[in-house]
Amino acid sequence: MENYRPSSLPPNFDFDSKAILKRLPKARAALAELKGIAATIPNASIILNTLALQEAKDSSAVENIITTHDELFKAELNLSFIENIAAKEVQHYASALKKGFELVREHHLITNKTILEIHSELEGNDAGYRKIPGTALKNDRNEVVYEPPQHRQVIVDLMSNLVEYMAL
Repeated sequence: MENYRPSSLPPNFDFDSKAILKRLPKARAALAELKGIAATIPNASIILNTLALQEAKDSSAVENIITTHDELFKAELNLSFIENIAAKEVQHYASALKKGFELVREHHLITNKTILEIHSELEGNDAGYRKIPGTALKNDRNEVVYEPPQHRQVIVDLMSNLVEYMAL
């Protein structure tokens, strides 16, 4: 995997294919319906916070950080008294999601600086993009299931490519 280099964005895919274009009206209608329903919710932040916690829980499970909904909701009440380490990790993830949402709402775009601010919230430090190789995602049998790009410059290039792609 030493020479592994993910392809850059945008992917070589025909997003204007008939199959996709046929689904567009249904997707647009569903989004309009969701927007209408969301407007009737008295306190939408409750639902958004719950969705952020659920996303954080599910995403963290990929990294073998497992916790319960009860632990998460307790953690949401007071982060400083969380005893379950997994719940604390998931809470940091949810906090980073919220930070990212606030930054995008404020600036209306995502930059490398935005990504690094979100990362800082998640990790609790300002280390920036990974500098030391050796990161791998392993399953419970200690088998590598995913090995992300290892070299700092490759990571920086890929993140810059992602930011450019999102700005299109």
